[in-house]
Amino acid sequence: MKFLLFTFVGVVHLFSLNSGKAIYKNDNSQRTFQEIKEEVARYGDVAKAIINLAVYGKAQNRSYERLALLVDTVGPRPSGSKSLEKAIQIMYQNLQEDGLENVHLEPVKIPHWERGEESAVMLEPRIHKMAILGLGSSIGTPPEGITAEVLVVTSFKELQRRAREARGKIVVYNQPYVNYSKTVQYRVRGAVEAAKVGALASLIRSVASFSVYSPHTGIQEYQDGVPKIPTACITVEDAEMMSRMASRGNRIVIQLKMGAKNYPDADSFNTVAEIIGSKYPEQVSLLLAGPETALWPCKSPSRHKSQPSAQVGNAVYKWSGAGLRPKRTLRLVLWTAEEQGGIGGFQYYQSHKANISNYSLVMESDEGTFLPSGLQFTGSEKARAIVEEVMTLLQPVNITQVFRAGEGTDINFWIQAGVPGASLLDDLYKYFSFHHSHGDTMTVMDPKQMNVAAAVWAVVSYVIADMEEMLPRS
Repeated sequence: MKFLLFTFVGVVHLFSLNSGKAIYKNDNSQRTFQEIKEEVARYGDVAKAIINLAVYGKAQNRSYERLALLVDTVGPRPSGSKSLEKAIQIMYQNLQEDGLENVHLEPVKIPHWERGEESAVMLEPRIHKMAILGLGSSIGTPPEGITAEVLVVTSFKELQRRAREARGKIVVYNQPYVNYSKTVQYRVRGAVEAAKVGALASLIRSVASFSVYSPHTGIQEYQDGVPKIPTACITVEDAEMMSRMASRGNRIVIQLKMGAKNYPDADSFNTVAEIIGSKYPEQVSLLLAGPETALWPCKSPSRHKSQPSAQVGNAVYKWSGAGLRPKRTLRLVLWTAEEQGGIGGFQYYQSHKANISNYSLVMESDEGTFLPSGLQFTGSEKARAIVEEVMTLLQPVNITQVFRAGEGTDINFWIQAGVPGASLLDDLYKYFSFHHSHGDTMTVMDPKQMNVAAAVWAVVSYVIADMEEMLPRS
């Protein structure tokens, strides 16, 4: 999880708490856009105070320190593990100690998969021990492993063209990295497509923008009616090496051993905390992050899912501890099992969607906390125009851009139902260099960049929660 604890001292007075009608105003507002711009502009001093506190003041580096404490104490937090539940309890206790309101745990059923011992050794044309990481939900091999010849392909189309050659072999995918959304399909669907043509197992070139001989893992999906075969990721270097060997006509043989096992679903929790709104407490701005979220069990503590919750939690704490209370309720939800397909997010949506008309905005931070380039947003054009005005308040840190595509795994349910959604956009090239790998550690983090990310998140979420009207929907 990530806690950005910057104490916001003496910036805004505490709004008097009173009940307000939770009525969604949609496009019925009688105010002109010029009036809305003027309202946003009046938050200039508040925004500067938050930025100064987060980036230069007493709150700087607080998210980094909280994040380091969590990952150093708990380490990897795979779905269904005791370490995951330990992280949840630590987060729950911290939220209570920080004085947030309505801190509670909401039960969730989550997948329980364990990687076990695993290895891959090239036997021909030479002996070479390969670095691998089993992909999430993969089955294991027999105890003696699978020893078979390799077929190297660069695309699903090539696999189909060479389908007769694939039977009884281990399919190795050496697909080029285009971008994450396109290339990740090989990790997700690689085993299924290989099984359809009779392969015994599949090895996927890591979905990474850069590699230093480190495999990058993640979820994969089986398909009903298609045999399940073991699948793992390998390094970019080994995938390219085998591609070169195959192009020379070398016969490649690999022995693959995987002790992966799937267990019955385990009991876990989403962690929830709030600052109750001063004027419209039933209306909610939902801040979402994946902190103690079930992370892939690599050797590293897997900090990439913990950074956003440090920044989100720190923002919420900052307002609460300083008497900065927005008109609407700010609700922080720390998901569990996001990596397994947004399990915690989906179950939360199912439990709370009846009140969807009271949700002004859903925000997710799921791509680390490197230096932000702006905010991604999905919603009506009128809402976008308001968000663009809000982002001008971040001129002191030169981060004012608003991009398209604000969707995220845990907020897509809300966005598809019409709620405006936003995500923090960071340096994705750097992010995917370490994503889901052994290198995904605190060493990657830059406290100064985390401070800026925290400031962006805090300013945007507070101002939108405190404006007189909810963001207009389509």
